[in-house]
Amino acid sequence: MPDWKPRNTNLARNLRNAATPAERTLWNHLSRKQLGVKFSRQMPVGPYFADFLCRELKLVVECDGFSHDLRVAHDATRNRWMREAGYTVLRFTNADVLENTEGVVETIRTEAGRLRQEP
Repeated sequence: MPDWKPRNTNLARNLRNAATPAERTLWNHLSRKQLGVKFSRQMPVGPYFADFLCRELKLVVECDGFSHDLRVAHDATRNRWMREAGYTVLRFTNADVLENTEGVVETIRTEAGRLRQEP
């Protein structure tokens, strides 16, 4: 029988409830399979939480605010862990999401399409 690992659903719920305006804006475009694949919010990925995760494609989308400017080393370690685990990570600043929403969504759509076509 496989090892069962409980998810920290309380933390995930709190993160969803405390979403930034950029995260809420992006969720309006990622929810309900609008890009042809299912995304979930604030999902555990190993020891980390992904802002948005498409499990099918192993695609993580992150919205980075000011606090990420102070955590460069942590984010680099996190990105490395995710890449080694087979995930593709797309990072966007909150400002980019709010000021160029369509461009961000198109970048995610393009990457999702690319990943769907990989063998």
